[in-house]
Amino acid sequence: MNLLRPNIAAMAGYVPGLQPPDAERWIKLNTNENPYSPSPRVREAILVELGNAGETLRKYPDPGSRLMREAAARLYGFPVEWVITANGSDELLNNLIRACAGEGEEIGYIHPSYSYYATLAEIQGAKVRTFGLTDDFRIKDFPERYDGRLLFLTTPHAPLGFAFPLEYIDELARRCAGVLVIDEAYVDFAEFTALELVKKYANVVVTRTFSKSYSLAGMRLGLAVARPEIVAALDKIRDHYHLDRLALAAASAALGDQPHLQATVARIRATRARFCAGLQQLGYAVIPSQANFVFASPPDRNGKRIYDALHARKILVRYFADPLLAHGMRITIGTDAEMDATLVALKEIG
Repeated sequence: MNLLRPNIAAMAGYVPGLQPPDAERWIKLNTNENPYSPSPRVREAILVELGNAGETLRKYPDPGSRLMREAAARLYGFPVEWVITANGSDELLNNLIRACAGEGEEIGYIHPSYSYYATLAEIQGAKVRTFGLTDDFRIKDFPERYDGRLLFLTTPHAPLGFAFPLEYIDELARRCAGVLVIDEAYVDFAEFTALELVKKYANVVVTRTFSKSYSLAGMRLGLAVARPEIVAALDKIRDHYHLDRLALAAASAALGDQPHLQATVARIRATRARFCAGLQQLGYAVIPSQANFVFASPPDRNGKRIYDALHARKILVRYFADPLLAHGMRITIGTDAEMDATLVALKEIG
């Protein structure tokens, strides 16, 4: 007797970016982590929560993440009933599929984009429809009316870095019969957000992560903004006590220190602009980025050659074997010193 569902037994599973055990010996530019520390308020909040030799840790955390939700609602200008928290935004993506798409029902996403969408669909047994991109970064052959249960739209796009124009996202919301999930993992590095579309359309959900701009990848924090009926449905199927006490304290503190966020984002944007200019001087083709990474292609369009040469120099970037992406690499924006060293290495490699 086969003890596993056939689709689970057959699936390959998601492969995250490499986390080398000797990370301190590398210039690590492969997983879009923030090179700067989180707000000092995060450390203070965690220490307060630990207090009294960690006495609070023997008690369950707030199951409704009330303080974190209230902080996000104030910041984004929504009623608290429109906000739900998560153990990383990946939990939200998973639960949206679980809540909206039954086995055999269709979800859509762009290829290439975040490959975890495919894994989550496969787990659920949902049918997948992928859409390509046009040369001007619009969805190729998108129907006038898309009847899939969900459409995932990553903007700023991963791994290419561009952002879909707000008016185009507005149009997509009107053309989707099901839920339009706007994955804004990198939006704090961009020039605009689609949050206001949640107020305009009942079928729009915006997801966010704390892993990138807030420098909290190690805490596994995310949230979504959606209509209360969608939030209520997601609340039913999430794990109870899904965020621990330290994560909740960290999230509320991070949301409350917007000056730190803005200063960190400004540093990364400035480094991004300087690094892109340096790449172009070396003859690289660079897609204009609204994220904390760039997608760049060498003159010979052999991304694997450059990846291997950088790897030999202890510089880790992200290479994708997918034929649509193999001509280039995704390079996280690190510190000025890290990006300068990467440019020197790229010049040596030629």
